[in-house]
Formats: sequence, C-alpha cells, structure tokens
Amino acid sequence: MSEAALIYSTWPDGDTAAQAASTLLEEKLIACANIFPAGRSIYVWEDEVKDEAETVMMVKTTAGRAAAVRDRMLALHPYDTPCVLGIDLKRTQSSPAFTHWIRQTLGG
Repeated sequence: MSEAALIYSTWPDGDTAAQAASTLLEEKLIACANIFPAGRSIYVWEDEVKDEAETVMMVKTTAGRAAAVRDRMLALHPYDTPCVLGIDLKRTQSSPAFTHWIRQTLGG
C-alpha cells in the first residue's frame, strides 16, 4: 500500500472544480489538484443517454486523508450523485520523492 492517494472526480465546469480544489487546499486535505477542463462524459442517467461537457479533477493526498477528502468533495459537489473515485496506488509504481512531497506538504 502507498502512503499517497489519488482521487478522481468530475465537475460541471472549471470554476466549480477550482473552488472545490481551493477549499481542499485551504483545509490541508490535499497537496495538489489537477483540473482538466475539456472533458466529455457520455453516460446513462435515469434511463437516458447523456452527452455533456464536464471538467475532470484529480487530487493528490495522503492515504490517511483520503476518506476525509472524499467526504469533503461529496459535501462541496453540486451533483446529486457525483463521481468521486479513489484510485489505489502502489508504492513500487510511485515516485518516492513525489509521495514524500505530498506527506511533507500536508504536515505528515
């Protein structure tokens, strides 16, 4: 198991994602957020196929903060059923220097 955690989510637009990222940073829940504004989601919702623009956000945190980040993202999110997915990381596939930076940034 890695000491770092990566959480993937989608947002209705870049401003909403950036506001959430700023809150998570201010609350010292994440070390970094990457926001990718040119996303397109095609999915089924209430028995209809939807095709919508969305913004993708990936945040880096520690494994110990991952549940708190998830809960805070769910509270901040405007969707009824937001996409918030934790991605398992492997220590052997992660940069030791980068995971150290995450822990250092978050005070751990």
